[in-house]
Amino acid sequence: MKPNFGKGGRFEKFHYLFDAFETFLFVPGTTTSHGVHIRDAMDLKRTMMTVIIALVPTLLFGMWNVGFQHYRAYGMEVSLLDNFLFGFWKVLPIIIVSYAAGLGVEFVFAVLRKHPVSEGYLVTGLLIPLIVPVTIPLWMVALGAIFCTLLGKEIFGGTGMNFMNPALLARAFLFFAFPAYMSGEIWTDLSQEPGRAVVDAYSGATNLAIFDENFLEMDSARDMFLGTIQGSIGETSTLACLIGALILIVTGVGSWRIVLTVFAGGYLMGLFMNVLAPADVPLHAMHTPAYYHLIMGGFAFGAVYMATDPVTATHTQTGKYIYGLLIGAFTVVLRVFNPAYPEGMMLSILFMNVLAPLIDHLVIQQHIKKRMSRA
Repeated sequence: MKPNFGKGGRFEKFHYLFDAFETFLFVPGTTTSHGVHIRDAMDLKRTMMTVIIALVPTLLFGMWNVGFQHYRAYGMEVSLLDNFLFGFWKVLPIIIVSYAAGLGVEFVFAVLRKHPVSEGYLVTGLLIPLIVPVTIPLWMVALGAIFCTLLGKEIFGGTGMNFMNPALLARAFLFFAFPAYMSGEIWTDLSQEPGRAVVDAYSGATNLAIFDENFLEMDSARDMFLGTIQGSIGETSTLACLIGALILIVTGVGSWRIVLTVFAGGYLMGLFMNVLAPADVPLHAMHTPAYYHLIMGGFAFGAVYMATDPVTATHTQTGKYIYGLLIGAFTVVLRVFNPAYPEGMMLSILFMNVLAPLIDHLVIQQHIKKRMSRA
């Protein structure tokens, strides 16, 4: 097949489309020919596949939790496999649409601009389904994928040139364009069991939707850590996110400095809020235990998979500490003081994506200043 897509072949204009599939399935046969290079087996595709492997725990748990929340709403006890299969068939179409829409844009740009298909969407295409509710319409998933690929990455030159995390851009776009579908009591599909009534104790509200009014009504810390709560598909389980963090850190793909400081920044700001909390309003959001912020909502998911994006994060060692601390701190501030945007992690990471180059610049300038003073 390859000669047909090579120079002079019948399908020459689709060369880069063929190249994308060939290099995904096989190790590229190209080698460096001149200059100084660092030779390593870890190319961009393998890096992206490592991130996908790290996402598998959150994906599998999210599928199970979709079924678990659905059947719990009706007071039904079913097997682990039944929970998983229900969630699998609900989540699979979202994943397919995400990849089809985003890669479609990538392929069109590759053919028109005659450049290789970038590998970045391998991860973005899976991140998008994990940060949306299971009941989101598929056309919205496609719209978000097209938006983040076209306006969040391709217009800047493709993978490596974007200054914001594409998956978070997709969520931000959907959050502001279709808020009713992205927040509130929409997490469980209650149309699949005709004739059955929802149990009296069931509430479809997420912890982030109610914690600013009465944090005592939230799920237990154990449930939030394990993930057996309402929420977007892949963000509920802190435990699954920590397993993914271990994979990223051990393989060197994710920065432990960023992960650690995001959690540290959130916890320290949570403690600071507790100190400033008004004593005459015992249920104020500022009284929320500091560690709750670390296991609530998408905090852990954002710290592990979003903040560590090597393209949009800081690159200096000192800058990574500053970057992580500010993301964690801003997340808690947004949650406590701006209930209109209860999931502060999304906006905090996007904000710090914009500031990341400035942080690196200031760190480097300070380093130069110190070395000049020694000279």
